[in-house]
Amino acid sequence: MKYDLERKKWDISNRKCLMVAKSTISDAIRGSILDCDTATEYLKKVESQFTGSSKAYASTLIKKLFNEKYTGGSIREHILKMGNTVLKLKPMDLGLKDEFLIHLVFASLPKEYETFVVNYNIQPDKWNIEKLIVMCVQEEERLKYL
Repeated sequence: MKYDLERKKWDISNRKCLMVAKSTISDAIRGSILDCDTATEYLKKVESQFTGSSKAYASTLIKKLFNEKYTGGSIREHILKMGNTVLKLKPMDLGLKDEFLIHLVFASLPKEYETFVVNYNIQPDKWNIEKLIVMCVQEEERLKYL
């Protein structure tokens, strides 16, 4: 008897959860998902509809990162924007090392920064992102007065 009461409570809760889940999902998505007996099963099917899109999103972020070019404005914002793109890749197990990001930033800079990049490449020590930002801002200021 106790089992029947618990089962009835669970059935009611499950039905309510399914109703809430279905009512909050857009009609286009809801129509493409088959009915399920449990809310957990239904939500797993909804999740599976979006698995492929995370791969497409990762591809888009990678293309954006590799094609990014500095076109003026604040170099600090440019570097932070590229760093933010790398941070979006980390949850997908596609994070890049800071050293690689630094080289991507250098590759995105215009010819005016060529000497600056060569100077970095001949130094034995490696920079972190914070040092890169500081040095690039200094170079940006130096180039303004030339």
